[in-house]
Amino acid sequence: MALLTWSDKFSVQVKQFDDEHKKLIDIVNRLHDAMKVGKGKDVLAEVLKSLISYTQNHFAAEEKLMKAKNYPGYEEHKKEHNQLVMQVLDVQKQMQSGVVLSQAVMSFLKNWLETHIQGTDKKYGPCLNQ
Repeated sequence: MALLTWSDKFSVQVKQFDDEHKKLIDIVNRLHDAMKVGKGKDVLAEVLKSLISYTQNHFAAEEKLMKAKNYPGYEEHKKEHNQLVMQVLDVQKQMQSGVVLSQAVMSFLKNWLETHIQGTDKKYGPCLNQ
């Protein structure tokens, strides 16, 4: 069973971003699935690399549209994006130094996705759909 399953509770009512959020959920589920069979350590580096790469594009797209639509929460939203990137880069650094963090990383990513998408991202839906 997947750690996170897409449902309407995650929808921000912007198709592009819903599709991108589904991909982010898939990335977290890939780590979870590997951990269930004792392979979390084997895929953690790849998952972090995928997450960093994918979020760069996703965050840029969100921020570009928020700016174009004069979304009033843009600055705060951008700060949250920057914080996640810094946290993931920190995890990546720790992992490269030999610290095994699969369970902690998975929990962090799950919680961040749920909180960010259902809280912060949902706020921009009405503005970006105008």
